[in-house]
Amino acid sequence: MTGQRVMISLRRLLVAGAVMGAVACTPIVRNHGYIPLSEDLALIQVGVDTRESVIASVGPPTANGVLDGSGYYYVASKFRHFGAFEPEEIDREVLAVSFNDAGVVTNIERFGLEDGRVVVLSRRVTDNGVRDSTFIRQLLGSIGRFNAGDFLGEG
Repeated sequence: MTGQRVMISLRRLLVAGAVMGAVACTPIVRNHGYIPLSEDLALIQVGVDTRESVIASVGPPTANGVLDGSGYYYVASKFRHFGAFEPEEIDREVLAVSFNDAGVVTNIERFGLEDGRVVVLSRRVTDNGVRDSTFIRQLLGSIGRFNAGDFLGEG
C-alpha cells in the first residue's frame, strides 16, 4: 500500500513538473508604444491641419524630429519573450507625420518592420589627455626625481 502511495505521489509530481515546464516555455507577447487608429488619422487633412491640431486629434507623438519642423513620429513595437531567450521584435509600425516650415501637415506615411534598416552606431570618444594614475603609480613614478640638495638644505 505504501508503494502505491509513493507511485501516485511521483506521478502527481511528474505531471505538475510537466505542466509547469510547459507554462514556462509559453511565449509572452508584449506591446510597446502607440499608433493612432485609422479612424483618428482620417480626421487629419494634409495641407490643412497643424502641429497643434494633430496632437489634439491623435495625441502627442512618441518622438519628434531632430530638426525643428521635421515631423512627429508614432512608434509601436511587438516583442515576443520565449523562456530565457533574448526578446525578439516580431512587429514594428512607425507613423511619420511631416510638416512644412509653417507647421502645416505635408505628408503622412506608415512604415513597418520590413522597411527598417540596421544603423551601425560608431562610438567616437575624444581623449581628454588625463592619464589614469593610481596612488602606487604616482609613488613609484616619483622615485629618482628627488634632488639630494633639497634634503640637505643646500638649495
